[in-house]
Amino acid sequence: MSKTILITGASRGFGKIWTEAFLKNGFNVIATARNIASLSNLITAYPTTLLPLALDVTNKNQCVEVVNKAYQHFGKLDVLINNAGYGLFGMVEEASEQETRDQFDTNVFGTLWMTQAAIPLMRSQGGGHIIQLSSVLGIATLPLLGLYNATKWAIEGLTESLATEVKAFGINTTLVEPIAYATDFSSASGVTSKPIEVYAGLKEVVYEQFKNMPSGDPAATADVMLKLVVAENPPARVFLGKTALPWVKQVYNERLAQWEATNDWAEAAHG
Repeated sequence: MSKTILITGASRGFGKIWTEAFLKNGFNVIATARNIASLSNLITAYPTTLLPLALDVTNKNQCVEVVNKAYQHFGKLDVLINNAGYGLFGMVEEASEQETRDQFDTNVFGTLWMTQAAIPLMRSQGGGHIIQLSSVLGIATLPLLGLYNATKWAIEGLTESLATEVKAFGINTTLVEPIAYATDFSSASGVTSKPIEVYAGLKEVVYEQFKNMPSGDPAATADVMLKLVVAENPPARVFLGKTALPWVKQVYNERLAQWEATNDWAEAAHG
């Protein structure tokens, strides 16, 4: 069965890979990006099933307009993939106010505006599927990416609540949580804060850890996304990358041990 899929951040990385995979499999795709010129090859190859639309997800009015155009063009909206986002590299102290606001405007508010715009349409058609691109860094954390971590933790909380709120309308939600992949996340698409010298030593350690992380092949994610968009009962969460689950298990075991160790404090604080 053909699906109609709207995906943000489709100009490069995961977004472009998934857009092309959906089109090759006969789906209708509304591909959005700030600059849709990079989609020219797909526009030529799929003139009837691809609707490219320019979008800045930080502009709420544009988000509503794009979702409505997509719905009017294809007559339905089966899947929304909120993929647009980028990384802010810098210690928490280093992040400027503008960098912080820009990070949240794109990664959190952009996702929120698109989600809010899609829900009424999906509700009116009797169902849909909202896929949020989170990260393993929405569950665990690394230094140097504190603000990015914070945005993904926000998406995790928002989406867990949303899942319960829209279930009765036949709307499913899925958090997609990639670990390290060989994309331009840390280069062309990333932003780096002005450094403070006292963190130089720790940064060297962190960047060395980044170099040693086994990076996944972005192209290998396409088949998983194809399975996800056609699943009758899609999972609430999906990791991307073989090192994600072992790391998260370690993180959660450590957290549980910490909570157990201080549970007498918790009970005393109950009154």
